Amino acid sequence: MTHRFHPSILRDYDIRGTVGETLFERDAYAFGRSFATRVRRSGGRRVAVGRDGRVSSPMLKAALVAGLTDSGVDVVRVGLGPSPMLYFAEATLAVDAGVQVTGSHNPGGDNGFKLVLAHDSFFGDDVRDLARLAESGDWEEGAGTVTDAAVMEDYVARLLAGHTGGTFRIGWDAGNGAAGPAIKRLTKALPGEHHLLYTEVDGAFPHHHPDPTIPANLADLIALVRRERLDIGFAFDGDGDRIGAVDSRGRIVWGDQILALLAEPLLLELPGAAIVADVKSSDALFDRVRALGGRAVMAKSGHSQIKARMKAEGAAIGAELSGHIFFAHGYYGFDDALYAAVRLIGAIHQSGMSLAELIDRLPATHASPELRIAVPEDRRLAIVEEVRARIVASGARVDETDGLRVSTPDGWWLLRASNTQAAITLRAEATDETGLQRLLDTIDRQLALSGVSRAA
Repeated sequence: MTHRFHPSILRDYDIRGTVGETLFERDAYAFGRSFATRVRRSGGRRVAVGRDGRVSSPMLKAALVAGLTDSGVDVVRVGLGPSPMLYFAEATLAVDAGVQVTGSHNPGGDNGFKLVLAHDSFFGDDVRDLARLAESGDWEEGAGTVTDAAVMEDYVARLLAGHTGGTFRIGWDAGNGAAGPAIKRLTKALPGEHHLLYTEVDGAFPHHHPDPTIPANLADLIALVRRERLDIGFAFDGDGDRIGAVDSRGRIVWGDQILALLAEPLLLELPGAAIVADVKSSDALFDRVRALGGRAVMAKSGHSQIKARMKAEGAAIGAELSGHIFFAHGYYGFDDALYAAVRLIGAIHQSGMSLAELIDRLPATHASPELRIAVPEDRRLAIVEEVRARIVASGARVDETDGLRVSTPDGWWLLRASNTQAAITLRAEATDETGLQRLLDTIDRQLALSGVSRAA
């Protein structure tokens, strides 16, 4: 038996597609066969499997499990929960790998798989190797078993281990995503007053889409914080590995700002520690890490890329602008939005200030949010290459860590191809609004030359 996947679903750091268009039940089965083959050939025999709350996730999970067992691995099902709960299971149970069925922050019709093998992210060439194994039919054979493990209680207890306290009034918006049940358990154990939004899992996402990088998705949380005069608000994406935050004034606190706040107590404990942030992050973050005596490392975007770079650098913590926060010191090295919330509560408590006061202390910058522009899949990479050729020819200062990060006297702008959607992403940051507009105008001119409009 052989199988060929739609090439668009083989992303750099996971597998993701639109169910019924590019991703089908038969694909989930084939991925199970291929991944089990890799697990067995690395000496493993057991795989933990979890899922998010999307409508298609039970179907894909069942097909995945069938594929895994038909290639001879034993499956431990950990049930519905956030991706970090699956990562926790892979780190603490007697298993050799883990798979989460999830579409993460993508639209409700999308879904896919996040993979871990031997406590390391499984991405890049490894993902493409799964397609090679399927196309050649080079699969192991066997008859694995299926068991179930309840890990939610242990996971939530681990979130609270070592918590440094702090009694705050907090809003929590789960967006009807997979983190909802864990948030309900967590807030019952945390001190303070907690106001919960949309913690019932619903794959139709009836209130708003669970992606905290889009300001419109934070509107209900901001309204709750202002109405109830709360200290903090937290929001989560569909599978609970991205965090969004707002302060008591309703200001959005982005992932790089969260990392800046977490860096100070960490660098007091670990002077000189490496801290990793992605190319979308503010210059102010990298400057702050260096000012606090840390070693600032810029890395490619993507949860798998950040985790791999953190291991290579021996970093204590890392983050993406999109709200993935990764904790190696005192935790397992993976991105966990619920744990990030607990750690941020502790850091605010230790500071003796409010979140709003801490944000006021950070350098003032003027930045766009991360902007996504939908483009045809076959143009996703080509557009970035076209702009790169023009910019490099102009003599501009360009960092090509991931896409293009172009420095100018006004600040910097970034253009890169999304690894999770048929889109390009961009961001710009300047010292004032006039400079920011000049940067955005430059981006618009470059995109127009490649037949793309930011306003489309």
